[in-house]
Amino acid sequence: MQLLGTQLTNTSALAGNDVATFPDFPAEIRAPRGTRAGVSGFQVQFASEEIFTPGDQLDALVVMNPAALVTNIGDLRKGGILIANEDGFNEKEYKLAKVASDPLEAETIQESYRVFRVPMTRLTRDAVAELGLGNKEAERCKNFFAMGLVYWLFGRSLEPTQKFIRDKFAKKMPEVAKANEVALQAGWSYGETTEAFGLSYRVEAAHLEPGTYRNIMGNQAIAMGLIAASSLSGKELFYSTYPITPASDILHELTRYKNFGVRTFQAEDEIAACGAAIGAAFGGGMGVTASSGPGIALKAEAMGLGVMLELPLIVINVQRGGPSTGLPTKTEQSDLLQAMFARNGEAPMPILAPQSPGDCFHIAVEAWRIAVECMVPVMILSDGYIANGSEPWKIPDVSQYPRINVVHPEMPEGDAPFMPYERDENLARPWAIPGTPGLMHRVGGLEKEDRTGNISYDPANHQHMVNTRARKVAEIAERIPPQQVWGEPAGDILLISWGGTFGACHSAVLACRKAGLSVGHAHLRYLNPFPANLGEILHGFKTVVVAELNSGQLRMLLRAKYLVDCEGINKVQGKPFAVHELVDEIKVRAKALHADAVHQRSH
Repeated sequence: MQLLGTQLTNTSALAGNDVATFPDFPAEIRAPRGTRAGVSGFQVQFASEEIFTPGDQLDALVVMNPAALVTNIGDLRKGGILIANEDGFNEKEYKLAKVASDPLEAETIQESYRVFRVPMTRLTRDAVAELGLGNKEAERCKNFFAMGLVYWLFGRSLEPTQKFIRDKFAKKMPEVAKANEVALQAGWSYGETTEAFGLSYRVEAAHLEPGTYRNIMGNQAIAMGLIAASSLSGKELFYSTYPITPASDILHELTRYKNFGVRTFQAEDEIAACGAAIGAAFGGGMGVTASSGPGIALKAEAMGLGVMLELPLIVINVQRGGPSTGLPTKTEQSDLLQAMFARNGEAPMPILAPQSPGDCFHIAVEAWRIAVECMVPVMILSDGYIANGSEPWKIPDVSQYPRINVVHPEMPEGDAPFMPYERDENLARPWAIPGTPGLMHRVGGLEKEDRTGNISYDPANHQHMVNTRARKVAEIAERIPPQQVWGEPAGDILLISWGGTFGACHSAVLACRKAGLSVGHAHLRYLNPFPANLGEILHGFKTVVVAELNSGQLRMLLRAKYLVDCEGINKVQGKPFAVHELVDEIKVRAKALHADAVHQRSH
């Protein structure tokens, strides 16, 4: 299902549509087939206008068995199209899905949706019968039959997927390639020749900004952004990691680019992965490590070492549902406080968060720029929704990006000793390459003496170094872009979002403004430090609402820093916000403000 969803996405992108996706798959590698826990789905929205989410409700749902139906039917809009593989609905499948009888026959299903029962398994076997495949191999092609039917229903071209099938299977398994192509064509022909579905639909190309586009997922974009940052700074990229969902695909992507000098290292554990990245940074390279929440917990001590050494380092956290192992394949934003505080001692780090799959590229470049300019470890907070989601991405001209200037000190002149903790205007210390004559200095996790870098237990020096490291991070606020507000710059309601909630929040504010409500939207990409003008923005609205996929972590930070009584819209279900959920919450607050205004006028 993930494979076919990706093909529908790519085909729609090639047709010129704006596209947004939401893969939804089980945590188990081989989840129990036919059970509700084993359902794998892929949601795609394609449109002739700019879109920001994979959509709230489905217009069409394709299910292969009862478990898929009962799991996803709540997302199908009333009057929507329901296509079911009739052959997958039998007593065995009912038992696995824990339903008493055929759910397709339920009165609520029949009355609420346009139901099409298609014997996909049988039709696929018939279509590939002449190819000599066994029943098991033939039945595996039924997903391509379903895809062909969907392609006909929405006017998609078969050619991109036919090319994909030939490229993937033709050399090693030509009979499988042929069977999949035949099944794809059979599904399309079924829709074309039967009159059951009526007319097919056509979605015209979207009017996007001119340029060269490709479909991209968040983890792919982070990998490419890291490579671009490496090129812009003239530093070799060293990426060390330990496999964990949903961060592993960054490693998979980077291993494809050894021709750009990328070095990847799969460590024996999370601690070693972070330590190796610090070692690369100490040696003058671009050190990067990544994980998800559980792995970030294990990296915490080494991240504190990076803070103490004041070396440029990037730590990527692709957030997932927690705590502990939690929901490995579901999205969440509950690691913000972990990123802010989960290191022993006073160990502040800059934190950046991409807002979409394509934005991961720009955030990766920006994170490395800050790390180098300030000699500090930087954390990127992505999430599963962004990492696995995709969108059309306009390929940037990296030659137009400003260089990331890296200066390594040389041998001091005369008898002057090298001062490894001497600081520049950014409070950054020198990035000394080991082995450079005259630059011998002490490193380690013990507190450093100001300027000399020697071990120091002096109380006043410790206070000074703690304050200096904190001030270095805080002053980054003066060099990052000011916070922008879309919609009302001041007024009744300000909706604040961060990370992967951008699309839903932006769409909700757009809908509310069309309804005449006074609403602004501020999406934060810089979480530590906050942009310098954020406090002024917050105090310009009567009600500030923070939408996040946790129990209120950003809201807590904003309340503490700016003394603004922020309200929260919170969801911890492993699923992203639906636009209508946010619209309803905003309207409730708008109604309350209106009632207060009426009450005040009456007095």
